[in-house]
Amino acid sequence: MSTSPIVQSFFHADSSTWSHVVRDPDTSTAAIIDPVLDFDVASGRTGTASAEAMVDYIDAHSLQVAWLLETHAHADHLSAAHWLRTKRFPRARIGIGEGIATVQKHFRPIFNLGKHFPIDGSQFDHLFRDGERFDIGGLEAQVIAVPGHTSDSNAFLIGDALFVGDSLFMPDGGTARCDFPGGSAATLYRSIQRLYALPDATRVFVCHDYAPGGREHRCETSIGDEKHGNIHVRTDTPEAEFVPQREARDATLDMPKLILPAVQVNIRAGELPDAEGNGVRYLKLPIDQL
Repeated sequence: MSTSPIVQSFFHADSSTWSHVVRDPDTSTAAIIDPVLDFDVASGRTGTASAEAMVDYIDAHSLQVAWLLETHAHADHLSAAHWLRTKRFPRARIGIGEGIATVQKHFRPIFNLGKHFPIDGSQFDHLFRDGERFDIGGLEAQVIAVPGHTSDSNAFLIGDALFVGDSLFMPDGGTARCDFPGGSAATLYRSIQRLYALPDATRVFVCHDYAPGGREHRCETSIGDEKHGNIHVRTDTPEAEFVPQREARDATLDMPKLILPAVQVNIRAGELPDAEGNGVRYLKLPIDQL
């Protein structure tokens, strides 16, 4: 089996999000990780330009998309997984960690979705268990549960490439916030220790990069570089130091501008709410709830 996938990454500037197309070099099989649906909050308009850029790459290389993988239910962008599966890749499966049920349970009452909205993750095609293994063509993939940022956060180890979601940023960006529902700085610290147990040469692909200091945006680092250079947690950083520092920083952060539209779409696997009697879809804006 292949051990080193080809990774093509795509940057969504509005949300500083990296999406990744991961392909087996020996077959035409691929997976898409954390795809973005364009959304303008002022007008309520959606767009697919970001997703179509990945489609163009996939078509140019005659790839077959087997998986649409979500590292977690994002709070800063809407997922394009449903659009990609419906419009372009009907055989692809949308997968997320089984912790999504906890996220849905928390947000169902906030958005007043009612009992008709399942909170068992059934909106997704597959719920990954910690340690679960699956194949992408000749590539072996492994699921590593990394709760802390959110309760459903997973990392995907695909060959020698690790896709960490929001748990880790580039070394000069540190780690993810932990003040969302189900988040925990102590839990994130322990999750990161699991990642740091991987070989130093493991390639690490992040989901966000905010370009500290004005440098260019980047998406690839390594476990070794994270262990020795991450500004929030290194191999010699004790939990008792990390947790209060992470919590103090979180207390200064604003809520993501798209958290309300993003979460209510992403807990549906990227599917927009059903149209109402006038044929229009609506997103809810709960007042004084977060």
